[in-house]
Amino acid sequence: GGLLRYGIPEFKMEKKFLDRRLAQMEAEGVVFRPGVNVGADIDGGELMAQFDAVCLTGGATQPRDLDVPGRDLKGVYFAMEYLPLQNRRNEGEEIPDDAFITARDKRVIILGGGDTGADCLGTVHRQGSREVLQYELLPRPPDERPENNPWPLWPNIYRVSSAHEEGGLRDYSILTKRLSGENGVLKKLHAVRVEFISENGRQSMRETPGTEFEVEVDLLLLAMGFLGPEKDGMLAQLGVEFTERGNVKADENKMTSVP
Repeated sequence: GGLLRYGIPEFKMEKKFLDRRLAQMEAEGVVFRPGVNVGADIDGGELMAQFDAVCLTGGATQPRDLDVPGRDLKGVYFAMEYLPLQNRRNEGEEIPDDAFITARDKRVIILGGGDTGADCLGTVHRQGSREVLQYELLPRPPDERPENNPWPLWPNIYRVSSAHEEGGLRDYSILTKRLSGENGVLKKLHAVRVEFISENGRQSMRETPGTEFEVEVDLLLLAMGFLGPEKDGMLAQLGVEFTERGNVKADENKMTSVP
């Protein structure tokens, strides 16, 4: 899926090819140690003592939350609460139904239009949802690069993944205002359409009067991006500095504050 950002059509690679590449890398001398939580199973300081260099290639794991009334209703989940459960079942792990999150026969809304939202969409299709809507706060991207988005910048254009081709409705410029339910269970999402205007060179968002609406929903999946890496554990043990946005600070050579 990540290849889409370079304009290359998305494809699904068979696992046998991944296994073949892993076997090749192991034959070349790479040692893989899966199932190790660095910062818990092994201390960051131990890594620094045992190796000449450490590359931080982790992702941003703290999900952006939805700060609206009704967020605590049953039926609202982060994408990364939802997605791993299906993967684990696919691998043969026993997960009881009361601990499993499924979209089967449910009206589903996904908040967020990125790669994670597309992953949710594909899984929702396969689980047999009744209907699925995908809402994005930002406007629909253009079909072709605008003049203010030239090469070599990442092209911010409208894309259709294989999951979108399978179905579901995508809608844009929607701001969730609140959630409502009955007996602690999610029943409706209340939203308003927004528009983005340029003021003094800066983009600002404003609600469009008269566009408030509500939609019935049984399962709400939050795929609105991530705020940065986890600070506790490995990164705290390594002692690296962070940027104002909470990412690991790096210089022009991509080196952290720790040699």
